[in-house]
Amino acid sequence: MTLDKVAPGQGGVITQVGGEGVLRRRLLDMGLTPGTRVSVRKIAPMGDPIELFLRSYVLTIRKEEAANIAVEGVGETALPRAAEHRPESEGGHPRRRGGRQAEHHRGRWGR
Repeated sequence: MTLDKVAPGQGGVITQVGGEGVLRRRLLDMGLTPGTRVSVRKIAPMGDPIELFLRSYVLTIRKEEAANIAVEGVGETALPRAAEHRPESEGGHPRRRGGRQAEHHRGRWGR
C-alpha cells in the first residue's frame, strides 16, 4: 500500500521509497527512509497535502509524493502529544515575545 492511501490516524512502516532523481533524494532527505515508522495525522479537505508524523516531527507532503512511498503493517496508531503545537505562553523561548519574560521587554526605545 502507498502512503497516499493510508487514512488519518493510521500508520505503518516505510518499506520502499520510489520516484526518480531529485524527488527520491528529497523524500529520503526529509527522513522518509525504509524502516521508518510513519503515521498520517491529517489530510486536507481536497486530499492534498497530507500531514505526517515521523521521527518525532510533523511533515507535510503532496499527495503525488506520498504515492511514491510504500508502507506495510498499516493500522491504528496513537499519535503522541509531543506532535501537538505548544503555545509560547506556556514558557516558550525567553527572548521571543509571548514567553515568560515578555512583560519585562521594553524594546529599543523603552516602549
